Amino acid sequence: MSIHEHHRVHRIGWLRAAVLGANDGIVSTASLIIGVASASASKDSVLLAGVAGLVAGAMSMAAGEYVSVSSQADTEQADLDIERQSLDSNYELEVDELAGIYEQRGLEASLARQVADQLMSHDALAAHARDEIGISDKVTARPLQAAWSSGVAFTAGALMPLLTAWAVPADGLVFPVAVASLLSLAVLGTLAARAGGAAVATGALRVTFWGALAMTVTAGVGNVFGAIA
Repeated sequence: MSIHEHHRVHRIGWLRAAVLGANDGIVSTASLIIGVASASASKDSVLLAGVAGLVAGAMSMAAGEYVSVSSQADTEQADLDIERQSLDSNYELEVDELAGIYEQRGLEASLARQVADQLMSHDALAAHARDEIGISDKVTARPLQAAWSSGVAFTAGALMPLLTAWAVPADGLVFPVAVASLLSLAVLGTLAARAGGAAVATGALRVTFWGALAMTVTAGVGNVFGAIA
């Protein structure tokens, strides 16, 4: 009987960027809307602030992810270049090094050497990238994927509080936006936990708590500035 396990590590790249983007889209846009509304601003001003926050946030998230993950990719490539040069000039030492890694993981010396020889004869650089440096095709840095995932996810997340603010009356805007945003965060935490194989309740509670805190703080700031104005 064949057993095939469904692992989730290949989702790390896009899942992290998407969850971060959607979470930031909901929290930052909802907080911005609530803060401006709490300062007794007009509905047009609230919506304008929300749209500006959506556009600026989506671009910022995409650019930030691209720069950050590109830096990671550059570091990975630099390490691979170093390893490639070492394989060209010190092949036998690299075999010994890889065999030593396998011995530390529990293989006998003779078997470790045999495994190192066979893996390096197949693809020496890939073997060292995976087992010495820790670089794998499944989790390697992909800047464009991260930027796209983060920017689109931010926009999707930001639309919920923005559309809620547009749909409700100006004088009762804060509470519906807060409720809709917290429900969205709970759904996001649940979906992210399921996609990543984590505990659903923990994932939902984590993002909801921090979102509620952010909205509470910005509402307080808005009330203070509204009173001053």
